[in-house]
Amino acid sequence: MDFLELLGAATRRNDSMLCVGLDPDPARFPAQLRGDGGRIYDFCAAIVDATADLVCAFKPQIAYFAAQRAEDQLERLMQHMRVNAPQVPIILDAKRGDIGSTAEQYAREAFERYGADAVTLSPFMGFDSVEPYLRYPGKGAFLLCRTSNPGGADLQAQRLADAPGQPLLYEHLAQLVQGPWNTNGQLGLVVGATYPAEIERVRALAPTVPLLIPGVGAQGGDVRATVRAGWRESGPIVVNSSRAILYAGGEADFAAAARAAAQSTREQLNAARALT
Repeated sequence: MDFLELLGAATRRNDSMLCVGLDPDPARFPAQLRGDGGRIYDFCAAIVDATADLVCAFKPQIAYFAAQRAEDQLERLMQHMRVNAPQVPIILDAKRGDIGSTAEQYAREAFERYGADAVTLSPFMGFDSVEPYLRYPGKGAFLLCRTSNPGGADLQAQRLADAPGQPLLYEHLAQLVQGPWNTNGQLGLVVGATYPAEIERVRALAPTVPLLIPGVGAQGGDVRATVRAGWRESGPIVVNSSRAILYAGGEADFAAAARAAAQSTREQLNAARALT
């Protein structure tokens, strides 16, 4: 299956729009693992095993592994997910953005070294920074569009004077991803749960592409507003929660606590969908 088929199948099988972000910070690990960067794999694998039947995707954030010199543990984790949760797609959160041969190497890193099903990208350098990823059949890419951080508006909310209709930058990007840039049919957009009005605008401009929506949980995004703004029968949403699930418990039962937090979030998302 290609990425969107895998995502759709996982969404239906697990009745879930929830993505668990894997952002391992050893300083926040449970007591028996705390501060040990060599136990990142153990921590994340336990979270995966506890939540695999509750999610539509996993999203490991590469920086949390690289900062701990734990790329080898990320490779092991990717293999663990392939073996133990093969039905759940993996989105590598890398936010790469470069051109030419460098972009080709980043694409190779994401799809060949780590075996991700999709990757997050920064589109600031234009389509030729995205195109190398589209050469991989069936692989997905989510382009940063209207991000959850306050500073995102510094550029994303600027108006393009020379574009037809003078759209905001993030609106223009949504139109490109719905249209000419989506040459392999596997592109999506990243929009933050902290800005539901912008989610709704992006969805209006890009009615069929998947939206990866971070910001629910520790960042305070409203679940009901997020689902109402972004979910459509024609366009899936992937709602990410990281810290609120990973660090739901600080003791030996941390994986069970993570499962309970994931189950609660999934139920809130589904309840919100039922009201749309």
